[in-house]
Amino acid sequence: MATAKQKAAARRNIARARTVQSRRARGARIPKTSSGLSTRQENRMRSGSFAFPKERKEPLTDARHVRNAIARFDQVEGVSDAERDSAWRRIRAAARKFGVVVTARGWRGLLKGGKTGRPKTTRRATSRSTSRKPARSSSRTSSRRTTRTSSRRTATRSSR
Repeated sequence: MATAKQKAAARRNIARARTVQSRRARGARIPKTSSGLSTRQENRMRSGSFAFPKERKEPLTDARHVRNAIARFDQVEGVSDAERDSAWRRIRAAARKFGVVVTARGWRGLLKGGKTGRPKTTRRATSRSTSRKPARSSSRTSSRRTTRTSSRRTATRSSR
């Protein structure tokens, strides 16, 4: 569910897009402000400028794309370890070219901790979690449920 603030922002963005589109339809030359690559530009790029050239994933055209490739390295699916090794070499070379500082020693370090790439931290015990009762075994709870339902039935039958 979107909040009222998000809905208001979305309405403003739609209104702006409509005015720009209508001005373009009337002949005004308004440049598109997207700083990313368009699909056409990405399709025209040679395969060597991607971190994963066979899949054409993670373009390495500027510093922003290199940082994004590092951040999303563990999200690429269907590639072997050899392909990841060569992709990591391409990313490191592009990082040196564009002046991006890479602190990770290797791509295997990025895969630690799931999708985020951060190591898993241990949770601290809070006062709430220490006061919880231990979970009961399922056999005890199931027998208790049957006892409760049977006692309700007998109570309703006797009241009739």
